[in-house]
Amino acid sequence: MQEYKSRVYTQRPAYADFEPAAKFEAIKSIIARRLTEHPKAICSYSGGSDSDIMLDLIEETRRLFGLPPVAYAFFNTGLEMKATKDHVRQQAERYGVDIAEYRPKVGIVQAVRKCGIPFMSKIVSERLERWQSKNIPLTIADEFSDSEDKKTKREELKCRYPGNECLINFLCSCDTRGVEQLNTQLVISSKRYLLEFLKEFPPDFRISARCCDYCKKQIAHEIEEAFDMAITGERFAEGGLRASPGKKDCSHMCFSETTDGKFRLKPLYYVSDKDKAWYKERHGIRYSDAYEVYGLTRTGCCGCPISHKAVDDLERIRPYEPNVVKAAWNIFGASYLYRQKYNEYKAERDRIKKEVDGQLTLDEWSMDSV
Repeated sequence: MQEYKSRVYTQRPAYADFEPAAKFEAIKSIIARRLTEHPKAICSYSGGSDSDIMLDLIEETRRLFGLPPVAYAFFNTGLEMKATKDHVRQQAERYGVDIAEYRPKVGIVQAVRKCGIPFMSKIVSERLERWQSKNIPLTIADEFSDSEDKKTKREELKCRYPGNECLINFLCSCDTRGVEQLNTQLVISSKRYLLEFLKEFPPDFRISARCCDYCKKQIAHEIEEAFDMAITGERFAEGGLRASPGKKDCSHMCFSETTDGKFRLKPLYYVSDKDKAWYKERHGIRYSDAYEVYGLTRTGCCGCPISHKAVDDLERIRPYEPNVVKAAWNIFGASYLYRQKYNEYKAERDRIKKEVDGQLTLDEWSMDSV
């Protein structure tokens, strides 16, 4: 069977595989070209490590090529570490730029109360939100698995539950043609025992990842309307949705035109963790205290349950910012506890499977020796 590769690989630019020094020079050239073409640009700055590298690259490129200023925007969700807010101010002073702070119309608390709490990943959260609202039984996965004619069964499920294509595919671990899909994050089987866990322990809280839409995406899109080009710090190496090519645009590329005729630049898209470490050391970049003092390896939205390390990271933050930790638990606590229960469930299933497999192996050995 031929191995499938997405456009992230088939259309990968040559510079993506350069050594760090050459790669960052190529990125500077890309930034210079796009800022020359679209000087009215805004850059989202989060105060995280990717943003620090991107800010340094942009400002160095501007200095080298004499380019006009870039507008910077920091989107405060209402649940930000003091370390992050302090770092944003320090970076603005260091580079002599204005990093404007924007707050959403609907804050994180209101968004979670209105829609639900993220769980595990954005894809899982989106699918489970729909599952909860549409009340489609999880047993459709068993129907599909037991069917001999999966194409027909998939078509039957489509007719039975119209308008739920993505959810059916997710629960049945297939595509719209009824072909089983096992090695993609878009299906439930990519999360070990999750289907069985949901059947045995259905969540008693609403699940949704739309707090991100309310607290970041909506306000970002509103602000970006006044500019010709938006610059963001997504990296393919982060995985998840950021490593998935979009179907309606060129989101697998570092530069693309959006559906509304504007442009998006992702200078770091092909920058690896190794590249970042090289740049940080070479250019003397200091990340925020969240990294350098607290010991976090990633910030993002503070306490977001999508991170499998959310609870551990909160414990690293606790000695320095206990109030933020308390707020995160008040907002996302149900998801933390549900994730913990799921992890325990997985461990128990793995233990049982190991014992059963071991017993089978022993029995088989005994039979062979007779």
